[in-house]
Amino acid sequence: MNEIQLESMLKQFFIEDIGDGDLSGEALFSRGDRGSFTLVAKEAGIFCGGQILQRGFTLIDPSAVVNIAVNDGEMIVPGTVLAEVAGTMQGLLKAERVVLNLIQRMSGIATATAAAVKQTAGTRAKICDTRKTTPGLRMLEKYAVKAGGGYNHRRGLYDAVMLKDNHIAFAGGIKQAIEKARATVGHTVKIEVEIETKQQLAEAVEAGADIIMFDNRTPQEIQEWLPLVPEGVATEASGGIPLDGIRPFAESGVDWISLGALTHSIRALDISAKVITDSVKEEADHVYLGNA
Repeated sequence: MNEIQLESMLKQFFIEDIGDGDLSGEALFSRGDRGSFTLVAKEAGIFCGGQILQRGFTLIDPSAVVNIAVNDGEMIVPGTVLAEVAGTMQGLLKAERVVLNLIQRMSGIATATAAAVKQTAGTRAKICDTRKTTPGLRMLEKYAVKAGGGYNHRRGLYDAVMLKDNHIAFAGGIKQAIEKARATVGHTVKIEVEIETKQQLAEAVEAGADIIMFDNRTPQEIQEWLPLVPEGVATEASGGIPLDGIRPFAESGVDWISLGALTHSIRALDISAKVITDSVKEEADHVYLGNA
């Protein structure tokens, strides 16, 4: 994860939430009042977001001390203590919601990805994401996919060529589209072509596509068409594949399965934070953790 980009993102998120100041926290606590947070999982899943915890709290309160108890990609269960954070009460309260929102979403994505990867066991297929990410959160969401055991597709329009139906129509055909793209981007950039028919598959192979995407094709169609793809050309299944219906595609023999649902239709993992002032920390910790 790009730490410079992460800090820039967090600053924008905090500006949106804090604005001119936290009216609630600043009204109740002085700048010197200190306390701590304990972050606890309320449901099972895969944790993701350690860097968010570390940088998020210290960005608002440089004196904050963050002790993270689990690693990204680690399985957690209800009651798992994820981290303890000590700092100023004002700082903790200002950072709390933004940090929680991010790690809950990232953990939800990692959890869904891990479940998808599990469905490919024993096959050659690998799970990857798409560009169907939340605007502004792509780096974090794609990081969460990797934490869950998946892989990243292209990160944007800038790092790979993907020729879809509109590109092909404007160019005049698959052969023309591939030739124009190859002449422009050079030999170091891979070219992927989206196909929907056996004829389009033949055209993509003849034109020298590096990756062929079977778009909205059934597992049976993919299995039937795969022998037409030369060795060395990667294959991908995509297009509305449900998270609970991955296995038939994995068993078709395809190399990659890209899932937009990993990022566009995910449910956040439930994580809670308990604030404790220094004056009651020992007693509160005992009660809270004892009931976790």
